[in-house]
Amino acid sequence: MQKRKLSLILALAIAGIAVPAHALTQDELVAKLQAAGYANVSHVKSTAEGMTAKAVKNGKPVRLVIDSSGQVKEQD
Repeated sequence: MQKRKLSLILALAIAGIAVPAHALTQDELVAKLQAAGYANVSHVKSTAEGMTAKAVKNGKPVRLVIDSSGQVKEQD
């Protein structure tokens, strides 16, 4: 069952469909970010902004904010 849910979330992420961040476990969020091209995802935390994480994309470190609608935004 868990595998099926993760497959569905990954399929939605690859298709570019937003998945609410609050509906994701930390492992599911990491999988979503990896599917979007982020590597070395770490420091995943829940904050007032939504979920935050650190990752690497195209060889550059980035800070990510995932809002309640599941949209991923890179922060400086």
